[in-house]
Amino acid sequence: MFSFLNLFARSAHSQRQALGFQLNDGGREAAGFKGGAGDCVVRAIAIAAQLPYLQVYEDLRSANALYAEQRNDKLARRLNAKGASPRNGNHRNVFHDYILGHGFDWVPTMKVGAGCQVHLLASELPSGRLIVKVSKHLTAVIDGVIEDTHNPSRGGSRCVYGYYIKR
Repeated sequence: MFSFLNLFARSAHSQRQALGFQLNDGGREAAGFKGGAGDCVVRAIAIAAQLPYLQVYEDLRSANALYAEQRNDKLARRLNAKGASPRNGNHRNVFHDYILGHGFDWVPTMKVGAGCQVHLLASELPSGRLIVKVSKHLTAVIDGVIEDTHNPSRGGSRCVYGYYIKR
């Protein structure tokens, strides 16, 4: 009941193992891109799938353009208005099949109304090459280390919606 008064009691939080962090732009700068962009999807795929940034960028640009050309929905209208560039962000309707096509499987970790079950923590994610979906962001996690341009873990409190894991 008053375990917070017991200095020898192990809290649930102390059992949570944080992920490491490695600064990695996925080859964006080397590909000649400068400045900031909403390209976390391109970076995460390039890092986790070990593909050149420019290849992933161009593949997603083509996929965005194709989606906008073939569909007549809100996303297609947004892509037509803003352009098909992955720099403007990417939607799951476009990148999901692309990631699966590169040898990844989707593992959902959240159900409607169930609350957050998995956090961006090493103790709650499997090892391997992962592309992790958190709110409004994708990040690469490789064997317990976040590889991104910033650490999105929020001290281990960031909820994971699901992840793609390399087969």
